[in-house]
Formats: sequence, C-alpha cells, structure tokens
Amino acid sequence: MDRSLSGRKQNLKNDLEICKKERMRFNLSFPKDKLYDVVGMGLNSVDFLCLLPEFPTSNSKMRIRRFEKSGGGQVANAMVALSRWGVKAKYIGKVGSDELGQFSLESIRQEGIDGSSVTVEPNTRNQFATIIVDGRSGDRTILWDRDDRLMYREGELRREDVRSGKLLHLDGHDMRAAIQSAQWAKEEGISTILDADKIEPLTPQLIRDIDFVVTGSRFPTLFTGISDREKAFVELQKHTSGFLCTTLGPDGAMALVEGDILHIRGFKVKAVDTTGAGDIFHAGFIYGLLQNWEVSDILRFANAAAALKCRDLGGRKAIPTLEEVQALLNLS
Repeated sequence: MDRSLSGRKQNLKNDLEICKKERMRFNLSFPKDKLYDVVGMGLNSVDFLCLLPEFPTSNSKMRIRRFEKSGGGQVANAMVALSRWGVKAKYIGKVGSDELGQFSLESIRQEGIDGSSVTVEPNTRNQFATIIVDGRSGDRTILWDRDDRLMYREGELRREDVRSGKLLHLDGHDMRAAIQSAQWAKEEGISTILDADKIEPLTPQLIRDIDFVVTGSRFPTLFTGISDREKAFVELQKHTSGFLCTTLGPDGAMALVEGDILHIRGFKVKAVDTTGAGDIFHAGFIYGLLQNWEVSDILRFANAAAALKCRDLGGRKAIPTLEEVQALLNLS
C-alpha cells in the first residue's frame, strides 16, 4: 500500500476516534425528589475591586480608574451564575456577623439562591479581598483575608443540607468540610464537582473520590511538581477516579477523555477583568452536566461563559445571559 495513503487512513481513523470522544455524554443519573438542582458549599467574599491604568510599582501613587464593591467567592459566584440561568440553587457557607457578612449574604439571596443554611458566625469579620486589576490586560492580583472561625467546626455542617441537591459543587478552602460533604454526597449517589486551585495536606484525600475535578491552570503542576503542563495533567489523573479538566485562561480548557487529552479552544474578548472567570467556567460546566450535553459542548459553553464574564469588573456584574453565550458560540 502507498505509504501516504496508509498515513491518510491512519489520520482519518484518529480523527474519527477524537470526534467519538468529543461526543461522549456523562449520562448522569440524578437522585429523585431533590429540592435543588445544585448545592454549593464553599467560599463567599466581599470584593473591593480597583481598576488601575497599570500594575503599580513599589513606593508609588496612582489614581484608581474604577472602583466596585461586589459579592464574590468561588462557589458563591458559580451559584449566582447558575441561578441567573434558571437553575435552582442552594448555597451553604459561613458569613461574618459584620456589615460585610450581611452584604455577602444579601448579595446571594437577592439572586434567588436559597441561603437559609448559611451560618452567621458571631463576632467575626467576613472574608474580603482587595483586587487590583491591571487596566492594560485585565489580569488581577487578589489580596484576601479570612478569619479561621469561618471554617466549619465539628457538628456544624448538616448532612440534610449538603444532600438536598442533584449535584454538589465544592471548593477546597474549608478542606475538612469539603471532604465530609463529598462523603455524604457519595453515600446518596450525588455527583460532585470540585473547583481545585490550591494545595493543602488533605488535597489528595479530597480529589480522590470527586466525580468531576475541574482545576485552575496551575493546579496540575503545583500538585505533581511536573513543569510540563500536559505531563502534569496526565499524572494528576492517577490521583483521582473522576473526570479531569483544567482551565487554561484565554487558551480555553483541556480534559482527559478515555486517556487522551482533548483541547477546547478559548474565545477572544476584550478583557476588562478576569476576576471570577474560573468560577463562571465551573458554573458553565455544571449547567452542561444538568443538560446532559456532549463533553465538547459542555467545555465550549463553559469557555464562552467564562470569556464573556471578563467584559467588566468583578465576578458577577458581567455574568452573561444564556442568549449571550449562545450568540458567541454561534459566531465561532
């Protein structure tokens, strides 16, 4: 056989295999009679956003171009996006008893999210962040503080609250509470999604049994110590039994599908602020799971939603509508 013809046939076979994997669906079996489509347990914050002409140098003064005060936090932002898209959501977390805690909780409730299980911690300041946004690129630097009393203590987290949704979304910041929540969800047959962006001693235990581990771009290298992005990604899969995906910022996302890396390109937008883009990617991923879309469609939707969020300051102000996301997808 002509070698060039043989090569073309092999390439065609490979392309067909890739297309087949892109069309894979998860076909999740959702528990019956749940009050919510998704429950989120994790961070909330009050963000003070400062848009500057450029990132400041040491010992300098600079006029702020724009300032915003906004609700924030990884899981809280994701629940806000999902609620705006028509998903029935519940948020579980702790807020401080101060004005910031009241602001954070109200910013969640006014989005139609059930916040009845949020715990108000007495005599405690809520988590907050000052976020410096570089006006040239939209990249941000986050300076944050969180009182340790905002972590759940033994016996404070309620099993019935955690297991009240079809899906459970977590982050890894209150590690013991996240591990406990994941265990309760597994007992109930509830699929879990993790927003993984930091490494702690218990991180290996948390990611082991999560159904969908969706990480930030640096997480695979931080976890494995391998500098090569794709090699670190493949190595990370050895530490979790779940589906693995990593966000890549403007480069989109990559996922491991039946042992092969699937790349889904990102979308170009004029970025004002990248704060919360990863949170909205997770919301898009969860939305796609609820619709039982093909894996490639889930990742494209999540990429588009995350890109459009970058059009304005903060993690919530520019969350796109479903129609805006679909319009961007139609243009690609």
